[in-house]
Amino acid sequence: MIRTRRGRDRGQVAIEYIGFLPILLIVALGAVQLGLIAYTAQQAGTAARTGARSASLDGPYLADCQAAVSSWLADETDCLPSLGEDEVTVTATVQIPSLVPGWDFDPAVKTATMPLDH
Repeated sequence: MIRTRRGRDRGQVAIEYIGFLPILLIVALGAVQLGLIAYTAQQAGTAARTGARSASLDGPYLADCQAAVSSWLADETDCLPSLGEDEVTVTATVQIPSLVPGWDFDPAVKTATMPLDH
């Protein structure tokens, strides 16, 4: 009698675990997506600084800006310069990839300003 009760308990635990597994997977997917968002924002900051540095030296700022991000993000990276009297500001926009279809995010946008090299 004791063995059958213990066997039933094991089956119940397995069913409870299977029921909880989708929740664990969604939480893990959300954590990975948050990491991807943070990584993309960091890459946008790097692209903006590199683009601004290149533009201040009259370099190919767009190519340098896109080369500063990971290759799988470079295709959806855009850098726009804004020239001032003594400085240049570059705004880098990097599209945040989504792991789940239907989860759409605004792009990561970072700005950097560098003095012009006269």
